[in-house]
Amino acid sequence: MATMTAAQKREQARTEYDAFIRACPTNQLLDRLSDKWVSLVVAALAAGPMRYSDLSRKIAGVSPKMLTQTVRSLERDGILTRTVTPSVPVRVDYELTELGGSLAQLMTAVKTWAETHFDEVHEARERYDTETARTAEKQGVQAG
Repeated sequence: MATMTAAQKREQARTEYDAFIRACPTNQLLDRLSDKWVSLVVAALAAGPMRYSDLSRKIAGVSPKMLTQTVRSLERDGILTRTVTPSVPVRVDYELTELGGSLAQLMTAVKTWAETHFDEVHEARERYDTETARTAEKQGVQAG
């Protein structure tokens, strides 16, 4: 049996990932990427580098603690870079890496889909809730 190089082993492992398996590391990565703050930070940075304060203003509702945790996890995953410029006050800029840029296309598409189809989803929820309430009401009357 031939010995595999490290690159060949990585390529083989890449083809063996299956996010449907709970123990697969890609399942954990999908869990992180599905966080709403992750998707909004990545979508915001798709337009170009931003300072921390600009990100904070752009993403309404994110707490400073959550924004800090989010950008740190994205930096750790190689999705963005953090550049500190010594000044008073200290300037911190965030920018997507090449890897982050490939993710930004997907996140921006999901964000756009949500904005485009929200009314349809809202109407579907209302129909579902109305039907569920009617069914529960009928079952309550029949049981009583």
